Amino acid sequence: MDISRSSGVILPITSLPGQYGVGTLGKEAYEFVDLLSAGGQRYWQVLPFNPVSPRFDHSPYSTVSSFAGNPLMINLEIIEKEEWMMDDILSGLPINKETNFIDFREIVSFKMPFLRKAFENFIKYAAEDAKNYFNYFCKDQKYWLDDYAIFAALAVHFDNFNWMKWEPDISTRKPKALKIWREKLHSEIEFQKFLQFVFLKQWFALKKYANNKGIKIISEIPFYINLYSSDVWSNQDIFQLDKKSLYPVQVSGVPTNQSNSRAQKWGNPLYKWFEGKKLRESTMKWWLDRFSNQKYFVDLIKLNHFAGFESSWAIPFGEKSAEKGKWVKGPGKKIFQRLFDKFKDLSLIADNLTYFSNPAEKIRGEFNIPRVNVLQYAFGPEKADQLLPHQLVDSKVVAYSSTLDSDTANGWFYGPEMDDDKRNDIMNYLGADNWDNFNWKFIRLAAGSIACLTMFPVQDILGYGNEGRLCIPDKSKGNWTWKLLPGKLTPNIMLKLKKICTLYGRS
Repeated sequence: MDISRSSGVILPITSLPGQYGVGTLGKEAYEFVDLLSAGGQRYWQVLPFNPVSPRFDHSPYSTVSSFAGNPLMINLEIIEKEEWMMDDILSGLPINKETNFIDFREIVSFKMPFLRKAFENFIKYAAEDAKNYFNYFCKDQKYWLDDYAIFAALAVHFDNFNWMKWEPDISTRKPKALKIWREKLHSEIEFQKFLQFVFLKQWFALKKYANNKGIKIISEIPFYINLYSSDVWSNQDIFQLDKKSLYPVQVSGVPTNQSNSRAQKWGNPLYKWFEGKKLRESTMKWWLDRFSNQKYFVDLIKLNHFAGFESSWAIPFGEKSAEKGKWVKGPGKKIFQRLFDKFKDLSLIADNLTYFSNPAEKIRGEFNIPRVNVLQYAFGPEKADQLLPHQLVDSKVVAYSSTLDSDTANGWFYGPEMDDDKRNDIMNYLGADNWDNFNWKFIRLAAGSIACLTMFPVQDILGYGNEGRLCIPDKSKGNWTWKLLPGKLTPNIMLKLKKICTLYGRS
């Protein structure tokens, strides 16, 4: 799995400087691709682009489907130009207030009615060819779309995603109940399919444009799945659920170790990986379908929490202490044997923080999957110096100046948790004689490393501090809302990045 020496930029779709309060698959995305191209970059990493929920703070890692696209990313200006769109849906949009943060609730409140109006226009005025294309899409994506659409429609009807609290027959997916509800919610189900149809059409137009400009798209597959999702509701047999309550028997988390200062309880249901000693075919099929779907949308897949494929920390449901768990085996290398047998050109990155002793590292090495290296961690705890650029002996590394779970480069270096002695040690390593513009020094360090690919968050390129963080793991509310303001990322700034990447053979 070879990645040629190159570099890229990290920015979620929703964080683009969208005209109506949130980034979309429209003009702002195309302009960002142009900036990447002019800046000599070859990759654009986005976060998972699936539907989000206010219940989970609109986190892209706690989505209500791992197959569907986020309707909030749909661009209304593109819809306005469709031949079947007869009504004006743009003049009624609220005046955009340019701020560094997204108000997801406000976006949902005004955007969804306009998308419903677009659906009404499609039903009334779309030509036969457009409707045939929609029908083909529904048939082609039936393997996940039917279940997702009725799940989303039921969530609207019951006003929540807690499918365990819906009427018992539909919670347990009794065939008769599914038939009744499909008939009862037919219009809403078709609307949900329409949203996915429009999302896919806009996504692939953007991806084609990016690929033609020499830009490849990276996104992530989170290892664990949100309990309150169409994935779990539609595939109850592959998760460890109690037959009566439908709640998980065990949930995910992590104990205290060298990567975690304290144990954490994440609360996701665990998979049923085995039937006896054999891998459970229904679980494997779902994972193969998931990779097939993701491969359809992006060029390079980053596997979040790669270690989970080797083993998971299982905490009994209802247990308050995350320490009171145990390790349970995952599918190990068998799942990757199946994956690479099915997908010969599959391109993966392994995000695994426990590099040094976890058996998952052996699996990664056996399949030649590049691993993530967050440079900040190289200057951190014991053994982390093995992540320093001069210690790297294998180019199968993707070096990040910072990542979504860390502070920005400047926020980390100039922040209160860093003392002056440590700053001077870092400057000594960098061969620098002052603390100015640390972000560019750190970008240069990553670009000059042996890593095959280096990735830079927009916040690091712009030199933002803590105020530019996208996520603070211990913060329960207010994550995922940071937004890039128009005009902040300029061609001149990207030219500066290009010069560094060209110097180190990445442009």
